[in-house]
Amino acid sequence: MLTPEIAVDLVSESLHLVMLMVVLLIVPGLVMGLLVSLFQAATQINEQTLSFLPRLLVTLVVLSVSGHWMASSLMDFCVSVFQRAARLVG
Repeated sequence: MLTPEIAVDLVSESLHLVMLMVVLLIVPGLVMGLLVSLFQAATQINEQTLSFLPRLLVTLVVLSVSGHWMASSLMDFCVSVFQRAARLVG
């Protein structure tokens, strides 16, 4: 039977995993955006592709490097959710 404690634990674990993956993807892009904006402010170059392309490349590199870990973490979480559901039912 699903109790409030189990539901809160499940939601807490899922939010933790989502926040970890979002931080892993967003923070490197934010740091690169800050570096590019400092460079643009220092050189007074206002090119839109200069601000977008490095962030895109950094995000793609982080995704390619950590994609395997992210996919395995999501699969492990899904397997654990289904195992918990099977224990709760019977």
